[in-house]
Amino acid sequence: MKKIVILDFDGTIADTKPVILNTFHRTFDAIRLPQHSDEEIAATIGLPLMEAFPVLESMDQEKAAECTAKYREIFEDVNREIGVPMFPHVADTVRLLHAKGCIVTIATSRGYKSAVEFVRSFGLDDVITLVVAAEDVRRAKPDAEPVLKTLKHYNLKPEDAVVVGDTHFDILMGRNAHCMTIGVTYGNGSRESLMEAGADAIVDDFAEIAEMV
Repeated sequence: MKKIVILDFDGTIADTKPVILNTFHRTFDAIRLPQHSDEEIAATIGLPLMEAFPVLESMDQEKAAECTAKYREIFEDVNREIGVPMFPHVADTVRLLHAKGCIVTIATSRGYKSAVEFVRSFGLDDVITLVVAAEDVRRAKPDAEPVLKTLKHYNLKPEDAVVVGDTHFDILMGRNAHCMTIGVTYGNGSRESLMEAGADAIVDDFAEIAEMV
């Protein structure tokens, strides 16, 4: 049994895609930038906002920071309007893993405050014991730093961990840290992209993870 499960948030724990797409579109309008398709925007989910905006539109760091700040401002309104549900079986499975003695944490490109507030609103703050967010690392996923920082926090080794995520960014992060990786197909990535990234296993239902860890 693995000692720690390191989870992505967006597209793995919670279905944030509708809120993210809506917020991007409103941000483009507010900053007066050209609109981009849902598909183009979705391809950046998993990257920090400071990296996602320049992928979609050529800009310097100052403009990316402006877009990021406006996005976070708008996100709060959109979240109140639309809401973000957890995916099926996530809460029960996370609690089962915790009950089995497994440490459960999050490594996300989302901002720390937002991620922690979501965890609290889902009632999982008693079992998810660490959140490593965008501002906690110098090199975001697919770099290994978020995972390595988590392992260092608990004095664990890569072989003690499994990294779970819905995009190739998550799988590459885990592989770069030399951990076991599991891809979930219900989020923002495709089965093909998870396979190409080298996921050790791919599941269609989060509940399956409990049997693999």
